[in-house]
Amino acid sequence: MTTRARIDIEGISVSPDHYIGGQRVSSPDTFETRCPFDWSRKLADMARGDASTADLAARAATAAFPAWAALSASERAACMHRLADLIEANVEKLALIECLDMGMLLESLRLRVILRGAANFRNYADLASGHEERVWSSRGTLNRVIRMPAGPALIITPWNAPFMLSTWKCAPALAAGNTVILKPADWSPLSASLLADLIDEAGFPAGVFNIVQGLGADLGNALVSDPRIKRISFTGSVPTARIIGRAAAENIVPFTAELGGKSALLVFADADLDAAAKKAAGQFDDSGQVCMAGTRIIVEESVAEAFLARFHRHVDQHVMGDSRDPATTMSALIHPVHVERVLGFIARARAAGDTIVRGGQLHQAGANWIEPTLILPRSNDSEVVQNEVFGPVLTFQTFRTEAEGIALANSTPYGLSGIVYTGCAQRAERVGRAVRGGTVWVNTFLVRDLTAPFGGIGISGIGREGGDYALDFHSDLKTLQILEGSVA
Repeated sequence: MTTRARIDIEGISVSPDHYIGGQRVSSPDTFETRCPFDWSRKLADMARGDASTADLAARAATAAFPAWAALSASERAACMHRLADLIEANVEKLALIECLDMGMLLESLRLRVILRGAANFRNYADLASGHEERVWSSRGTLNRVIRMPAGPALIITPWNAPFMLSTWKCAPALAAGNTVILKPADWSPLSASLLADLIDEAGFPAGVFNIVQGLGADLGNALVSDPRIKRISFTGSVPTARIIGRAAAENIVPFTAELGGKSALLVFADADLDAAAKKAAGQFDDSGQVCMAGTRIIVEESVAEAFLARFHRHVDQHVMGDSRDPATTMSALIHPVHVERVLGFIARARAAGDTIVRGGQLHQAGANWIEPTLILPRSNDSEVVQNEVFGPVLTFQTFRTEAEGIALANSTPYGLSGIVYTGCAQRAERVGRAVRGGTVWVNTFLVRDLTAPFGGIGISGIGREGGDYALDFHSDLKTLQILEGSVA
């Protein structure tokens, strides 16, 4: 197995190679990764995997599965806790590399996002170890529901928040007794490479946790169609999910998909308008590259002007710049290709007669920032209302009645999440139940309990992650029935 020299990135040593079977493995071809907020800066040429890489990883994960599955949940948990300890000890390195590679604000990564990775491993290790089988008597038999490890799991993660999302998806697979092949996005692969170093240091058996890099057409297609893969968990776009879903169906492989959203931020006249406006302005964080962002602002007509005045004041406080600078509040978009995609939405909205209330242009020529943009759509059927932009672009609509507000909130094919602002407890309950989404927040946003189910409705996805829901997905469930009194 060939390997290449490690790369020094601001004093941090990063391998450009895959991690398969406990070893670094190279590929003859490479792809580059660059810094979003300094696009002239190439960070690394990463090993670009292909079908042969997929085969090697599947062989390693398959070979390692029986021994890993045979361990007790507590024995697997020990490895996972060691990994969590190492993540906590390496927060600064992980945060800086992810900041340079993906562009997220360094302060957010240091204080919250990377530590969430450690919490993911601890949470699932403890959940699996503390699991109690369901036991009951029925028709003269004693019944037990047993979780059996399913086999090698393929985890495909997106380019936004790559470390947090990779750990969020890999942790339950490992805790359930599965081996893992992680394919990070090719636009932000570096923190996954550092994770491989920590996996090795934590003492995971070879082949239990594998990380492969490459493009979807070369590597991803080979992985999702491999019959040795027994679970697939994907976060990304709807078109890619359809491709993966067809491959999973061909092999009858359970598949979960989280596919983004077009969430409503619904504000009633009885709400704390300043709190709601501040939260709405906060949807520009990470340049809107957040799947759960409330990108459709829908405000009760009687307070629309008062809300907008507050909203503009909060947006005016955003600062676009180097993500390492604590003064920066809005990171760059990840890639020039994505910048052009977002600008395309804005151009088509303008051409269709939608009103650009603010923003709608590059912050500076040749850079990856787009000004925070608010659009007043010509109609609810406007493309910018109905389709996910995944950039710093919000729409603004008004309603007169509660029923009208709910109808607007539920008027897209997406259903990942929703945000409701109201001062009325009865309305909070009523509207919270009525808004179509896998998660609905009232008077807050992005507060997550790791044991709660997470996932989407409609084209926002299928299946649920989080807590026991993820552990059940990564297990084959067996009902064992024993005739009562027949065994001593």
